[in-house]
Amino acid sequence: MSQPVVAVRDLQYTYPDGHPALRGLSFSIADGETVAIVGANGAGKSTILLHLNGCLMPQAGTVRIGDLPVSKRTLPDVRRTVGMVFQDPDDQLFMPTVYEDVAFGPLNLGLPAEEVDRRVMHALSIVGAVHLKDRPPYRLSGGEKRAVAIASVLSMSPTILVMDEPTSNLDPQARRRLIELLKTFEQTIIVATHDLDMAFDLCARTIVVKEGGILADRPSREILQDTALLAAGQLERPLGLQGCPVCSPGLAGAGRNAVASGLRPAVDVRLAHVTSGR
Repeated sequence: MSQPVVAVRDLQYTYPDGHPALRGLSFSIADGETVAIVGANGAGKSTILLHLNGCLMPQAGTVRIGDLPVSKRTLPDVRRTVGMVFQDPDDQLFMPTVYEDVAFGPLNLGLPAEEVDRRVMHALSIVGAVHLKDRPPYRLSGGEKRAVAIASVLSMSPTILVMDEPTSNLDPQARRRLIELLKTFEQTIIVATHDLDMAFDLCARTIVVKEGGILADRPSREILQDTALLAAGQLERPLGLQGCPVCSPGLAGAGRNAVASGLRPAVDVRLAHVTSGR
């Protein structure tokens, strides 16, 4: 078996106010995996992500990115490997124009101007935002800001993309465009999210965290159909896996399960999954 690209072992972290956020959790992620980290508010999702690119350092246990232990010494290499997209795009967009925001990382790598421009235009092209390159970030919509924040990370050519609540504050069409975009990526993708429909749609594997520990770590389809497990994690089944409330008992488990069986529920509960019209 090849070496995992992310290996977390016995990770512990307590915030300065004394709140124990992580209680010795362990997991590993292989190259190219798409993994959702889900849990209730305060479960530790964001704290895990912040350890993956060195925004936080382990107080106990270890975090390894490929061959590199995450430490102050390895931080530059870790951050070239792990691109972090924060929950609020405004935390990442601070330059006068979109182009300058996306160019900020490559410029700080000391790359020549031609290479910086190539990376910026390529990243903007991937997220469909070339037309926004001269616009001030404050004039962007929520979906446009999210796309540009992703482009600012892609311009660094990371092999691992880490995202905190990527669909928060997006309208349905922007959310769908983002999910379809992420499906095209070849990078390892790790998302912390409350959007379990996105987790089901995008991620092959789901890790459920509760009170700083791992409650379950299995294929997404198994996790997200396990009602008892989700209840223990203070979560609900994705809408796409819930039975239609107005259908006959014979159609319980509508949505994807009904579609797979060739059944049509009276109310189409797959609306969360439709591709946005243009």
